[in-house]
Amino acid sequence: MFERVMAVMQDDLVMLALPVFFAALLIEWLWARKQFRAVYEGQDFWASMRVMVLTVFVDLIPKFLGITLMFVCYDLSPLSDWVGRTAPWWLLLFFLDDLTYYLFHRGNHEVRWMWAGHVSHHNSQYYNLGTALRQGVGERISKYLFWCPLALLGFDPVMIVTMMSISLIYQYWLHTEAIDRMPGWYEFIFNTPSHHRVHHGSNTRYLDRNHGATLIIWDRLFGTFSQEQVSEPVRYGLTRNIESHKVLDVAFGEYKNMTRDVARADRWRDKLSYLFRAPGWSHDGPDKRSNTLRREAGLS
Repeated sequence: MFERVMAVMQDDLVMLALPVFFAALLIEWLWARKQFRAVYEGQDFWASMRVMVLTVFVDLIPKFLGITLMFVCYDLSPLSDWVGRTAPWWLLLFFLDDLTYYLFHRGNHEVRWMWAGHVSHHNSQYYNLGTALRQGVGERISKYLFWCPLALLGFDPVMIVTMMSISLIYQYWLHTEAIDRMPGWYEFIFNTPSHHRVHHGSNTRYLDRNHGATLIIWDRLFGTFSQEQVSEPVRYGLTRNIESHKVLDVAFGEYKNMTRDVARADRWRDKLSYLFRAPGWSHDGPDKRSNTLRREAGLS
C-alpha cells in the first residue's frame, strides 16, 4: 500500500507543470506592464507565493492519507474488476471528477468551516496567474475525502489523481484578465477566464457563482451561474477585505474570525450554525449570506 501511494504522489502532474505556470505568469506580467494594467502588486504577489509554498507542505499528510483511503476504497469496491483504463472509462471519469469538484468547490463557499479553509484563494484584491497559485490551505484537510466515492465506484486511484491534476492544470489559465471572451459555444460549455473572474468577484451579483472546474454546465444546471456583465466590472476580493499580507493571516485568518463568532454565541444551535451555515450568517445581526444579499438587491 505504502509503495502504491508514494508512486501516485511522486507522479504529480501539477508539480511537473510548474515551469509552464511560471513562464505564463512572466508573460502575463510583461503584458500587464505593456498595457499599463494594475494587475500585479508586489506585496500581494509575494503573499501569494508564500501561500503557495505553505500549501505544498500542508498538503503532504492529507494527500498521503487521502490517497491511502482511495486505495482502501478501491480494494473494497466490487466494481474494480469492471472499470478499466480504456477511453470510455476515462471519459466517464472526466465527468464524474468535474461534478465532484463542483460539489466540493460549492461546499467551500456555502459551509463556513470549509470557507475558512478556502478563503485564502479569494482574499487577494488582484486577479492574475499568481492568484491561481494562492490556493486554499485549510481545504487540503478534507479535499481528498470528496473523491473517495469514485474509488468505491471502481476507478483506480491512479486514474482519479491524474484526472484531478489535469483539472487543476486547466483551471490555472482561468485566472487572467488578458483573455476577454472565448467563442460563444466554448463559453456555454466550458469554464473560461470570464466565468472565473465572476467567481472571484465580491459584487453582490457575482458572489458564490461559477464553481465549475473545466465545465460550466454544472453551474447552469444547478442555478449557480452568472454571466460577467460589461456594465458591472468585477471587484476582486472579499465583501470585507483583509489588510494583512502576512502568510498566516492570509491562510488562516478566517478560522480566527469563525472561532470568535462561535465563542460569542450562547446556544449550541447557533454555535453549530457558525460552522455549517454559509458565510455571512449571524445569530444576532443582519443576514449577509450571498443569496440573501442578492434577493434584497432584486438580483434573484
